Amino acid sequence: MNNSNKVFQNTFEFLMQLIKIPSTRGKEGEVAKYIYQTIGPYVDEVELVPVEDAIISDPEYAFYIPDFTYKNTYNVRCRIKGSEKGKRIIFNAHMDVVPPNEGMKDSFNPRYENGIIYGRGACDDKGPLSALFAMAVSFHEKGQKPKNNLEFHFVVEEESGGNGTLALIRQGVHADAVVVMETCEMELKAAVRGAVWFQLELYGQAGHSGSQETRISALDQAFEAIRILRDYHDKILSESKNLPLFDQFKDPMPLTVGLCEAGTWPASIPAKAVLKGVMGFLPNKSRQQIQDGIHRALKEEGNAWLKEHFNLTFPMLRNEGNQLPQDHPLVTSFARSMETCGVLPKITAMTASCDAWKYDKLSGIPVIAFGPGRIKYAHSAQEQIAFEDVMTAAQVIEDFSNTF
Repeated sequence: MNNSNKVFQNTFEFLMQLIKIPSTRGKEGEVAKYIYQTIGPYVDEVELVPVEDAIISDPEYAFYIPDFTYKNTYNVRCRIKGSEKGKRIIFNAHMDVVPPNEGMKDSFNPRYENGIIYGRGACDDKGPLSALFAMAVSFHEKGQKPKNNLEFHFVVEEESGGNGTLALIRQGVHADAVVVMETCEMELKAAVRGAVWFQLELYGQAGHSGSQETRISALDQAFEAIRILRDYHDKILSESKNLPLFDQFKDPMPLTVGLCEAGTWPASIPAKAVLKGVMGFLPNKSRQQIQDGIHRALKEEGNAWLKEHFNLTFPMLRNEGNQLPQDHPLVTSFARSMETCGVLPKITAMTASCDAWKYDKLSGIPVIAFGPGRIKYAHSAQEQIAFEDVMTAAQVIEDFSNTF
């Protein structure tokens, strides 16, 4: 890495400007155009790749919204040609961010204090994305080409299930390796957990709170369903114990019930309740096994009423897990680059979910995740990243681009 003032300053300004541009789902167009214009002078090829509405009908499409359109929505694809007939490496990073937290002030007005950049997207994922920009500037400033051929995928909708990456993959991708730049705490993530977002509708019989007639609260059924979901989670966690890289975590695949909706009046028995949440799972299980398992648990473990009065769907994120052996050439080569750049080559698992699985399962390309930023700050009101880590991550991926 050429740690010249120009590389440092350009990358700093690039990241600060990225954060200033709100890029929640459906609003990524401006940030895509900014990346396209800014990185253009430092790469051999750059293009805005329109995301077509046809992607909505893809069986792997996630998080359907009625009447949603991809007009003026773009992925950005860049290429840096290698100096030799080397391998082909894809680097992926996402441009979208989650909405600001409740009470979060100045989400898109970044500030820099004592080496730390604060703001929505700082670590998830505009900081890791900026490491790719820094690498491109560094190669350009040195007048050098990497040994291998590099392709950058800057994508939309990772937070909504990976539809941007899906759109690029459906156009056809070919590579020897993929590195997904994510909030990875400067660790090499050779395994990533899977996750399915579920929507569970439970039905009861409405009535007055003082009625002596038979009535069934859908909210009570929801409480029972949460118990069943917890028991099912504990079952698959037990079946996944001692899985390499995940075995260091107490619960690397948590269950989260994030939303519960029921009722219209305090003194009325609710006829319907809706639970929305996420069931994590490890790569020893498939997405289909988990979806079928949740349905079976509700049918077999539910009370006589519940097992016949629910509707379970998976309309949002549905990510498979993925894993590479620790002795895979991609893993060992990247670990050497980390060590060369003074980064402890810790090989571990990612207990969040990301787009890595799509390259693995849909294209058959070996994939890892890596990047700066701490997961505890992602999606939080205190989102932040150490800028020094962004630049160190750029050093690592530059070395890897020359040595893989």
